[in-house]
Amino acid sequence: MTPSHPASPHAINADLHCHSTVSDGWLDPEDVVLRALANGVDLLALTDHDELGGIDAAARVASAHGLRFVAGVEISVSFAGETIHIVGLGVDHRHPVLVDGLAQLRAGRDARAKRIGEALERVGIRDALAGAHRFARNPALVSRAHFARHLVAAGVMPDVKTVFDHYLVRGKPGFVNHAWARLEDAVGWIRAAGGIAVVAHPARYRLSGADLERLFDCFIAAGGEAVEVVSGAHTEDEMRRFASLARRRGLLASRASDFHGAAESAVDLGCCNPLPADLQPVWSRLM
Repeated sequence: MTPSHPASPHAINADLHCHSTVSDGWLDPEDVVLRALANGVDLLALTDHDELGGIDAAARVASAHGLRFVAGVEISVSFAGETIHIVGLGVDHRHPVLVDGLAQLRAGRDARAKRIGEALERVGIRDALAGAHRFARNPALVSRAHFARHLVAAGVMPDVKTVFDHYLVRGKPGFVNHAWARLEDAVGWIRAAGGIAVVAHPARYRLSGADLERLFDCFIAAGGEAVEVVSGAHTEDEMRRFASLARRRGLLASRASDFHGAAESAVDLGCCNPLPADLQPVWSRLM
């Protein structure tokens, strides 16, 4: 029997951005779904970084338990000297345009991981790449988070955030420049696969006001339709700021924890603030 769901889109507990061990999350795709169920999530999207490999397993468990599930992905984009993340929701995860584009991105990730390991070696942190690999369940996707977890386990720093602040962000010794996808390409892959493109956690980007406006100009021109207003990375003031931007730009609004694991994430699955009542939820187009 299919469980009942709230009639109003705003009453739905939607969480449309989270990660599994297929990218840099701590839980297998199946366990992400089970945790979402335990937390009262009504609608879940799994959005691993540049990867679609967890979708089938998560969808099977969601279907077995009557949880509405959306196939998603989070694509890495280079824009104005920053790495921007674009979430794709409701994608056909087998569409060749999306699959091929992401394969190209993952090929670049391997070279980037080697360069991060070399950079950390130069400041006295030995075997960082091997250590990162021990934390990466998917050997094709070694991220900065895996390096950070290794440095915490090795006793170099007390927690992942401190590792990023001291080693892995721009200007620090373990940061390396990398060319990700073009914004127009990422949005194009999502749209080709039948999905909706969303700017993820916009408050996190170190963009000037002018560059942020240009980001949304280019995003909308490429066919992007939504922004994460509510995010585990957003303060209340930032939520209000991007709610205002969604109104001004005519964008759909998304709600997401960006959950990676209980020990690392500020917000658990399904535990975000609600969307402001006057915004149109992106999931109204996904159900």
